[in-house]
Amino acid sequence: MGSVVATTLRAPIMARSNSTRVSSTKKKVKPKSASRTTKRSRALRTAATSDHHELYELSVQCTEAECDFIERAWKQTGRAALPSSLREDFCGTAIASCAWVRRRKSNIAVGVDLDRSVLKWGEQRHWSTLTTAERARLSIHCEDVLTAKTTPVDVVVAMNFSYFLFKERAKLLAYFKRAFTNVRDGGIFICDAYGGSEAHSEQEEERHLDGFTYVWEQHHYNPVNSTVVNYIHFRFADGTELRRAFAYHWRLWTLVELQEILKEAGFGKTVVWWEGTDKKTGSGNGVFRPTTKGEACTGWVAYLVSEKIAVPSRKPAPKSKARTLSA
Repeated sequence: MGSVVATTLRAPIMARSNSTRVSSTKKKVKPKSASRTTKRSRALRTAATSDHHELYELSVQCTEAECDFIERAWKQTGRAALPSSLREDFCGTAIASCAWVRRRKSNIAVGVDLDRSVLKWGEQRHWSTLTTAERARLSIHCEDVLTAKTTPVDVVVAMNFSYFLFKERAKLLAYFKRAFTNVRDGGIFICDAYGGSEAHSEQEEERHLDGFTYVWEQHHYNPVNSTVVNYIHFRFADGTELRRAFAYHWRLWTLVELQEILKEAGFGKTVVWWEGTDKKTGSGNGVFRPTTKGEACTGWVAYLVSEKIAVPSRKPAPKSKARTLSA
């Protein structure tokens, strides 16, 4: 698929949040005043002193919740034992893979990503904090997810809409077929997707965090081919900004398209996990459940869990013994 920079692969989950929305006219809504502690911590961060990979992880990644969901989805398929082997495609800094090997002594993780510089950052920041035993159970490959050959695992994941970079159906099918190959018989493939009426809008969403503001910009949407251009910016209290710290050139795939292509790739069953609604706020509550019906939300995030059905091996029929006819 050519050289793809990992920093353009991992994106935020912003849908169904209480983030401040800014219209395409870029009129900003005044944020609520921060506490004294927050104001002091914000003053410590500027564009010049901040690392965009660190800010990204602080903004949108929660590896504990990700690992919890993997195990929950696995149990939902009726399996008693927990999964132990994981392949993280488009792994970026491999923070999730590191969390997986820390989770249990029996866990192993494989991370695959094309961007050597991002993998190097992850090595310095995350891999170096692992114990010797944990590090021995982590394998990182600087390769294309379409061609990287690894031992089949219990679970393959492609999170944060990373596979949306495949804009053509044939390429997405090729990736799903590769994922099918990399999952062992009886294993599962997990990916996420986003959508909703506001997914087609050209707008910004702001989320005020401790010391900086995370901005998700939906810069362009083409309804003819369903392609989008999105950016992440980081803004600071001193007025500085890390503009377009991350860029995403994607196709906005629908859930029905994804289910059809996953089936064509070989997966026997795909279940959509839909996020519940907080009755007080009307936003997502962070709890996902299997469903066959979703809500017509302005913005939603869902998981797709696909099973690789194990085909029972057929034993050859026993050869019949030759009979001797008695006289």
